[in-house]
Amino acid sequence: MTDLTNLGVKAIRDGVAAGDFTAREVAEAFNANVAAAKDLNAFIVATPEKALEAADAIDAKRAKGEELGKMGGVPIGMKDLFCTDGVQTTAASHILEGFVPQYESTVSANLWKAGAGMLGKLNLDQFAMGSSNETSYFGNVLSPWKKAGSNAALIPGGSSGGSSTAVAARLAPAATGTDTGGSIRQPAAVTGITGIKPTYGRCSRWGVVAFASSLDQAGPMARDVTDCAIMLEAMAGFDPKDSTSLDMPVPEWEAGLSADLKGKKVGIPREYRMDGMDGEIDASWERGKEWLCDAGAEIVDISLPHTKYALPAYYIIAPAEASSNLARYDGVRYGLRDLPEGAGLQDMYAATRAAGFGDEVKRRILIGTYVLSAGFYDAYYTQAQKIRTLVAQDFEKAWGQCDLILAPTTPTAAFPLAEMNSDPLAMYLNDVFAVPASLAGLPAMSVPAMLNGEGLPLGLQIIGKAFDEQGVLNAGLAIEQRSGFDATPERWW
Repeated sequence: MTDLTNLGVKAIRDGVAAGDFTAREVAEAFNANVAAAKDLNAFIVATPEKALEAADAIDAKRAKGEELGKMGGVPIGMKDLFCTDGVQTTAASHILEGFVPQYESTVSANLWKAGAGMLGKLNLDQFAMGSSNETSYFGNVLSPWKKAGSNAALIPGGSSGGSSTAVAARLAPAATGTDTGGSIRQPAAVTGITGIKPTYGRCSRWGVVAFASSLDQAGPMARDVTDCAIMLEAMAGFDPKDSTSLDMPVPEWEAGLSADLKGKKVGIPREYRMDGMDGEIDASWERGKEWLCDAGAEIVDISLPHTKYALPAYYIIAPAEASSNLARYDGVRYGLRDLPEGAGLQDMYAATRAAGFGDEVKRRILIGTYVLSAGFYDAYYTQAQKIRTLVAQDFEKAWGQCDLILAPTTPTAAFPLAEMNSDPLAMYLNDVFAVPASLAGLPAMSVPAMLNGEGLPLGLQIIGKAFDEQGVLNAGLAIEQRSGFDATPERWW
């Protein structure tokens, strides 16, 4: 039998439905990989029994001839930002260590209803704040990739680094991610997998630990475009419990997949070509243009003039919302409580938050509190919101010239652990190409393009109009088919 852990979502779903193998066999194979790859630190909690329980339910349904669901028999990794009933949910923070929800997030509930099973809760940057998965209380996640001729540990991207490592290392065929300013696309790019951030509101935020509520959006991370389309269909849908949820039907994205882009115009934003840009990133962008032309698309130059202001605006808006959202973690209701002897309520708040939050989380809370303070609200937060509007207007104007936008996903390939820890601003620049689409709430995905000279993956980003996930997926499929990218990391763990 083919190694089942080399199969993706579609191959597993269809194989289980056809009786080529059982869902239990699939779950057992992935459970074994999860157990064997603990050194990668991709999982905070493994739940092999949950994967087997879901698999047995699918096998029983098949024996009865019942419908198995869009994800029938597919075990997945769940980013530890999604609340899971009866399973610890920490957001990779000490302040939530030991918190066991008594309810299920809407996204995870949708996936279980579609027939998926849970392999475990995936590691991430603490409260989704980071670009390298080095801020987790539970330790760094390692990328399964290594530079040619080097044994240095590399970052898997962030914040969804546990998700990207799990999929790239064949610990899971797919995983959930969340994207606030690039946290699905950036880790997907640096680990050679595919990930899509749908239109803001397409997937419910209910039951997802909040970072920045006007930006956070769940999405799938998987081996290829088709697998992302399948999983996104299962995840998405209107949720009355989320006031930002889109009340519109979920399209059949898998059925609508087509690599024929005849009649489509693809914009190339001149502002994304920056001074000192990595030559191999630029080369991958050029290849991407050639591939889309070959698929029938017309390439046009466009301008997104406020791009240079997007990153600083994001790092005002996101911390501001974080400072508000994280105020609920105070040691009173759940999670960590640090109560020094003789301490009063304010002392308990201070001690709990000091012990429970990591340095990056504290930094963003302080930034957010500062920009929301009475003397600086108009000078910083109000101005950042105006920039956000201008960024969104840039995209609206661009849609008058093109249907999709092609850009790099990241400014560099994966870099060694700790390389940027001393310079938070340099770390923030990893999101430079991803943030504009997040500020505008647009669908965007990263697909693998090529390996660089050091043998590391580089990704290309496709940005689409609001609600046009189909167009984004189709362009991604066109690139995927022409790039022929099938590289996988050499197993060393």
